[in-house]
Amino acid sequence: MAVQRPVLDPAALDLLFHEARTHFAWLDRPVEDSVLRELYALVRMPPTGANAQPLRLVFVKSREAKERLKPALFPANVDKTLGAPVTAIVAYDTEYYEKMPKLFPARDWKTQMLALPAEVRQKQALQNSTLQAGYLILAARALGLDCGPMGGFDAAKVDAAFFPDGKWKSTLLINLGYGDPQKLFPRNPRLDFDEACRID
Repeated sequence: MAVQRPVLDPAALDLLFHEARTHFAWLDRPVEDSVLRELYALVRMPPTGANAQPLRLVFVKSREAKERLKPALFPANVDKTLGAPVTAIVAYDTEYYEKMPKLFPARDWKTQMLALPAEVRQKQALQNSTLQAGYLILAARALGLDCGPMGGFDAAKVDAAFFPDGKWKSTLLINLGYGDPQKLFPRNPRLDFDEACRID
């Protein structure tokens, strides 16, 4: 007998995928700190390799913090970022293995990870934190927030301004807030299954 899998209803799928859009302009509506805490409570739950959870986030909200971020932004991203209620700096912890005794107490992952070459640890941190950034976008949408992810910034400048000890490394910025639907442009096409996938 087939097991019945729970399936989200069409409205939920629209919220997360079909109707969700990348936003560049924002309504004048703040994002409360409690929402950001709820957001992270969701982001931390899906899988990462060995439960390592290397993602680190800085939620840039204050005017002072936005001004520190501004010099790192590519020109096309300045207005959309300064206008967003929150910009999440997505980063990974280069010493993520230090948390492994807490995150995977049944196995000595810290010792095993320290035995790996540094470039392997960095690759694992980048891969898993990028995976978590995808979770963040979906979790934000599930909480009614809109997102504007972008790579148009100077990571070295962000790291110097926000992570001067060098332990965290930025990889992505995600503007968060309540997007202005009047300023969206038509959605670009997506690839069809046969263009992007195969079943072997």
